[in-house]
Amino acid sequence: MSEEKVEQKKGTTTVGIVCKDAIVLAADKRASMGWLIANKEIEKIFQISNWIAMTVAGGVSDAFSVSKLLKAELDLYRLNSGIEPTVSVAANLLGSIVYSSFKSFIPYMTQLIIGGQDDNSAFSIYDIDPSGAALKNSKYTTTGSGSPMVYGVLEDSYREGMSAEEGVQLAIRCVSAAMRRDVFSGEGIDVIIIDRKGFRRVEKDKIASAIKSNNR
Repeated sequence: MSEEKVEQKKGTTTVGIVCKDAIVLAADKRASMGWLIANKEIEKIFQISNWIAMTVAGGVSDAFSVSKLLKAELDLYRLNSGIEPTVSVAANLLGSIVYSSFKSFIPYMTQLIIGGQDDNSAFSIYDIDPSGAALKNSKYTTTGSGSPMVYGVLEDSYREGMSAEEGVQLAIRCVSAAMRRDVFSGEGIDVIIIDRKGFRRVEKDKIASAIKSNNR
């Protein structure tokens, strides 16, 4: 008897943008299982704290598992140190979690972006690859099946010192471009901002209006 192939829920477009005094994270909402759209309302941006958030691309179960483990480890960090963890602390810890899984030959099948505020009040984003490498990005990054389309938009339109509002509009343009060409991305866009006031989600009506404008 041949083994039945099990398809994971996967496929995504995520993007992280560094702005002046803020970071913006965005992601689409589709989860695919092979060529089937398995879920149209999947959450791909996780709030880790009021100052840190993470996007996930890859296997859905792995994404949920690693986000829960990171939150638990950061809670222990707070209890032991009495200090609120910065995004650099969270990124290095997340890299260690993913690396341990990779070296045990049971890797997390994910690509992760983690962003937020650092101890010097700056804002940063990091890529965490499936081997656990935590790479800081000074401008922008993107992951998932739609990332080739996103990089074209970012390299054409990103500029240093963008406001958070400009970053939101660019992030929506990026994910919209991916949804038009990548069959594994779609069903809408989620966007979050982390700035001096902390974590907040961009209103759905505002996102829908921007998507409509981009599709004209």
